[in-house]
Amino acid sequence: MKPVFFSLFILLLITCSSQAQPPQKLRHFLQAGPSPAGSIPYGANPKVGRYASAGDARIYYEVYGKGKPVVILHGGIFGSPYEMHQFIDSLKKGYQVIAVSTCGHGKSELGTEPITYEQKASDVLAVINAVTKDSAIILGFSDGAYTGYKLASQYPGQVQKLIAIGAAEIRPGVRDFTFDARKGIALDTLYWKQQFKLMPQPERLQEMFTMLGSMYSRLTLDSNFFVTIKCPVLVMAGDRDASNPIQRVVNTAQMIPNSQVGIIPNTTHGVFLENFQAVWACVVPFLKQ
Repeated sequence: MKPVFFSLFILLLITCSSQAQPPQKLRHFLQAGPSPAGSIPYGANPKVGRYASAGDARIYYEVYGKGKPVVILHGGIFGSPYEMHQFIDSLKKGYQVIAVSTCGHGKSELGTEPITYEQKASDVLAVINAVTKDSAIILGFSDGAYTGYKLASQYPGQVQKLIAIGAAEIRPGVRDFTFDARKGIALDTLYWKQQFKLMPQPERLQEMFTMLGSMYSRLTLDSNFFVTIKCPVLVMAGDRDASNPIQRVVNTAQMIPNSQVGIIPNTTHGVFLENFQAVWACVVPFLKQ
């Protein structure tokens, strides 16, 4: 009965969402552009996919290339490893790239515990320990960057450097973090139709949205937190990122003892999707230092 229930659940959500708004193209995951046809399906590559146990959930990850380990952490809600494909394509030429699907996203399980960044950091640590004995460079976007901050603070011996894109100081009340599954699916029904095929428990999507919204709404990251991060950190954002105004991004960098800041003009929250060359030009020298 479970496969039938899943199919009915997915059909209901997609049908309702399609009635609210015509289906849009895939925005990040496995879309034909900007990568050429036949590109590697990061986040759903059966040739290299693996799992690490973290608490009562299994966290999915993929490994590419050889060299110093670099962990790639995608954004939340609509996030997937494929949105980070340009980083993976570029980094795997000289590094061991570990692309993680964070809890509840893609093939990773949601587990039964409330979602917290402490738990997300623990999940990533489990993946790192499953792959290598070395410390890793962390590159995270949005939700993935906040996970990177927590990882660097909680497990300083495991994080060599951190690149945090689209994640600045935050406190309760800054934004409304209420997420509705039906409205979310309406934004990109093709994306979610594809994600449902990967998710172990697609019927828990609203539960995941609710848990993430609760976590984001209560999150406080201020100077008392950022001062605990000792590794080198590159804080980056687009100058038109509505979620992370320039001043908050600069403030965040100034709170971290060993930091650099990179602001990319004429870009929004998805800065690396809009101008990857400019972002990459900032990342390369930071990695080589």
